[in-house]
Amino acid sequence: MLELMRALVIVDVQNDFCPGGALGVAGGTAVAEGIAEWVKAKDYPVVVTTQDWHIDPGAHFNADPDFRDSWPVHCVAGSPGAELHSALADVPVTAAFFKGQHSAAYSGFEGATNDGVGLADWLRAHDVDIIDVVGIATDYCVRATVLDALREGFEVRVLTDLVAAVADETGEAALQEMVGAGAQLA
Repeated sequence: MLELMRALVIVDVQNDFCPGGALGVAGGTAVAEGIAEWVKAKDYPVVVTTQDWHIDPGAHFNADPDFRDSWPVHCVAGSPGAELHSALADVPVTAAFFKGQHSAAYSGFEGATNDGVGLADWLRAHDVDIIDVVGIATDYCVRATVLDALREGFEVRVLTDLVAAVADETGEAALQEMVGAGAQLA
């Protein structure tokens, strides 16, 4: 029997999305610390990260944001806010995917490595069939990444103790939408 390959996808656990950052999400630091502990306890053959990495994302940055399509300046490429949270410093990351350089991007599947390889192609090239998804924010980038992963044909499990939402209500709605699309919650 062929064993399926599982990867961990860490979505946008960046300083700007943790408390004290430009768009800090309550619980972000706890999620970062929890992910680090989870990785120590598990044996993932593949661990990847996604990061907002904005250079000039156009209307995505707005001085008067609507907090749906436009946002205050955050995760500027190369800035401390765009870096992964320090709790992840010892996590053995196999590959990093950067998204949103010149436009809005919510899904990790819109990102690419520095060599230009997209997340779906990279996962397939590494024989990954199943992904566990963790990160920030449940109701935005985690949601978009999970839905795209399902569309790409991956089996997806969301580790609900290791995600943080901007708001409880939208976070819960996002989880239900992911389940409705075929994701598993754990």
